[in-house]
Amino acid sequence: MTNNDVLRSLRYLLDIRDAQVAEITALAGFNLSAEDVGAFLARDDEPDFEPCSDRVLAHFLDGLIVHRRGRDESRPLPPVELPLTNNITLKKLRVAFELRDDDILAILDSVGFIVTKTELGALFRKPGHNNYRPCGDQLLRNFLKGLTQRQQR
Repeated sequence: MTNNDVLRSLRYLLDIRDAQVAEITALAGFNLSAEDVGAFLARDDEPDFEPCSDRVLAHFLDGLIVHRRGRDESRPLPPVELPLTNNITLKKLRVAFELRDDDILAILDSVGFIVTKTELGALFRKPGHNNYRPCGDQLLRNFLKGLTQRQQR
C-alpha cells in the first residue's frame, strides 16, 4: 500500500477533516497545512496530487498515538522510524488503538482474512529475527478495512 492509501484509509476510519489530520501530525512535532493534507489525500490522477513521504506518515502515526492515548510527559517523543514499512505501520496502529493480538486476529477474521497467532507474532518481531515476516499490502489493507468496520459500530 502506498502511504497515501494508508492516510486516506485512516482519515476515513477516524472520520476527520484535513485540518484535523494536520493537527494530529503536529502532535508529533511535524507541521503540515490542510492544503498539504488535501494534496496527499487527492486521487493519483488529480493534478494537485502529492505523494506522501514516509516521514509525513510516520509523524501522523506517532501523532495518532498521542491523540488517542495522550502524551507521556516524562519522556521525549521517540524518534521517527524510517523507512516506514507495513510492519511499523501495523505496530503503530496497534499501539494507537490499544489492540492486543486477539483483537487484531478478530479484526482480520471479520473481513475473512485468516491469520494464526504465530503468523501475527512474526509481524511484530524485529527485522533480522529468525521468525520475522514482512507484512504484506493485502494484510494491512484488510486490517484497515476491518478496523474501520469495528470503529463504525
